[in-house]
Amino acid sequence: MSDSSDHLHLNAFLMGVGHHEAAWRHPRTEARRILDIAHFQELARIAERGRLDSVFFADGLAVGPRVEHNTQAIFEPITLLSAMAVVTEHVGLIATASTGYNDPYNLARKFASLDHISKGRAGWNIVTSGGADEARNFGYDDTPDHAGRYERAAEFVDVTVALWDSWEDDAIELDVDSGRFADPSKVHAVDHHGERFDVRGPLNSPRSRQGRPVLVQAGSSESGKDFAARYAEAVFTAQRTLEEGRAFYRDLKSRVVEAGRDPRALKILPGIVPFIGATEDEARALEQEFTDLISPAYSLRQLSTMLGVDLTEHSLDAPLPPLPPIDRIEGNKSRYQLVKNLAEKENLTVRQLIGKLGGGRGHRTVAGTPEQIADEIQLWFGSEAADGFNVMPPYLPGGLEDFTTQVVPILQQRGLFRTEYTADTLRGHYGLERPASRFAATAERLVDTA
Repeated sequence: MSDSSDHLHLNAFLMGVGHHEAAWRHPRTEARRILDIAHFQELARIAERGRLDSVFFADGLAVGPRVEHNTQAIFEPITLLSAMAVVTEHVGLIATASTGYNDPYNLARKFASLDHISKGRAGWNIVTSGGADEARNFGYDDTPDHAGRYERAAEFVDVTVALWDSWEDDAIELDVDSGRFADPSKVHAVDHHGERFDVRGPLNSPRSRQGRPVLVQAGSSESGKDFAARYAEAVFTAQRTLEEGRAFYRDLKSRVVEAGRDPRALKILPGIVPFIGATEDEARALEQEFTDLISPAYSLRQLSTMLGVDLTEHSLDAPLPPLPPIDRIEGNKSRYQLVKNLAEKENLTVRQLIGKLGGGRGHRTVAGTPEQIADEIQLWFGSEAADGFNVMPPYLPGGLEDFTTQVVPILQQRGLFRTEYTADTLRGHYGLERPASRFAATAERLVDTA
């Protein structure tokens, strides 16, 4: 059993009308709904009816090579989740935002606003942005180096957390008779002067019901795991086999301990792409329907971006060409290694490889009955390979509806998942303690010393 709790955690990773790259072409979806806020509000309500911990949106800062053959992430995720917050009461709301192309003060304020709007349900998925197309939209000729991105991210998060802590919990008084809105002695400047940022503070937003947004991270490179061990409270990862999942779980939990933290304070949530059918054959046939709709031109560009090698003229029926060593990759190192290992281990042609990646870009795809999907989730949870899963429906809304109405009840019957919400914040769903303001702790020490 995982060390996080007796119950697993389930997060809905949402993307347009589905995670499969051909989802928008399949008759089970309506491509036009990627522009419809009502579609996303419906997804949030479905997730909440399923008692899921949270919904999550990835994000990118460039159109890239996908625009001809695939749908785009139209909405900025903090804005989108704010609209989803007003139609829900319990489900957590996690948005991706880059430390590479933002400033701590503005981003801290945006997430604080989402946290207040949702009454304590916000989370920040921290990314460093490794795409060359993204870099060029912000005045860079190419992607900043991998190590430098994580150094910037560390300082960025330190400043952001300090800003969220800059108001003590009882700073607001709202004393109408005296006209006293807040106690200025409990609103603190952060006075950060670092290598990359100079920020005075305080933030012009007080602390939320859950103290501050939950910190989430998705990098699985060596730098990414070290970063997660220091900062993350949940980690989204791509692990394709149980053995790989267990190895990652042990490695990251041990790094958390080395960083001086309780390993239960970090939840590891691998991605899973479930194709659900009444029978296994029916589920596999459904998966094949989506595979048959993949556009090779789109997939080759995607694969080229992942691997840092131009494959657009490469034969679909040949193996991958020789690939550069990982130390020459400045983009997403962990995803590069995953795809390279998959192609080499199974001796795949490029066509076979893009078929395997079509559902979840390297995340584990499972086709089966609701019981088989539940069995897979239970096996990973019970084998210390996961504290739960980042569920990535291949098509939406139907794939999420099927998971919450067919798989979740089985997990509930087995005593593995909540039947009702027992908390009203995202921290509460994850079983995380509400953090105290660092400034309040300092003030208490000063009083004790005096």
